[in-house]
Amino acid sequence: MNTLLRTGALLAVCLLQGATIKEFPLPRPGAFPHDVAVAKDGSVWYTDQHNSFIGHLDPATGKVTDYPTPTPKSGPHGIVIATDGTIWYTGNAKGNIGRLDPVTGVIKEFKLPDAARDPHTPALNGGMLWFTVQGSNLYGWLNPATGAVMIDSMPTPRSLPYGLVNGPDHMLYMAELGGNRIARIDPANAKLTEFTLPEGAHPRRLAVDAKGIVWYTDNARGFLGRLDPTTGKVREFQSPGGAGCGPYGIAIAANGKIYYDETTSGDIVIFDPATEKMETVAIPTKGAIVRNMSVDSARAKVWLALSGVSRLGEM
Repeated sequence: MNTLLRTGALLAVCLLQGATIKEFPLPRPGAFPHDVAVAKDGSVWYTDQHNSFIGHLDPATGKVTDYPTPTPKSGPHGIVIATDGTIWYTGNAKGNIGRLDPVTGVIKEFKLPDAARDPHTPALNGGMLWFTVQGSNLYGWLNPATGAVMIDSMPTPRSLPYGLVNGPDHMLYMAELGGNRIARIDPANAKLTEFTLPEGAHPRRLAVDAKGIVWYTDNARGFLGRLDPTTGKVREFQSPGGAGCGPYGIAIAANGKIYYDETTSGDIVIFDPATEKMETVAIPTKGAIVRNMSVDSARAKVWLALSGVSRLGEM
């Protein structure tokens, strides 16, 4: 465990109606926060993919604590927090999954089968740790109690299973970056159902609202997408930055609005489903690239992993 102090002042920019984005510079050289998750106490955990650390930020003090992964260069990617406070992450470069005890700082690793060489995004559901395996075209689940792992193949070749989230129906929803599909997984039996999106769509990340509507970023065509899994109906909303803006990370804030980023413009787009209007907010530091967001509903905050500039952002 390494404790680091924030270097540099917080950066802020005016947002809509007087709100602000704060940027928290991460002190470790070359820090690359890929995914981010907010704990119950409002502190923020993140994966430092390039340095192979799990990081922890206390927003009140700016203190950063780093926990090195037991396997060097494991490329930690996705991160989630269990109800008991333990931290789970995917070791994308070494085919493992890690569990960090925030009290002791001890990390236990679970080795995946050789076929699951690049675990991507994790999600906790029904007592299991589910995960996508992008390049291997698989999805799987880990039993934390026994360490047993099961994997299954995607029905569509080269589908590149990517983002994975829970829905209010207790189902899991998965973005298939390699093609125009979103999948739904029933955790009771691991059955997978695919929904077809418009031709040319490449969904990257997704979020599910309280009504069960799946919102996704179409990284290839520059759209915010809306899928109703009950009817299969899809609607698309052109992003302000146009076809090449590269929408990526996405989250649904406590107020029900959709937040996502455009990688080329460096803007956060805020979409109001009630009015179907979009507003943009510039991230202060250019080149940020928000690959993942996390919502702190208790404090009405949205946290951003600013991968390209070694910072975390708070909205």
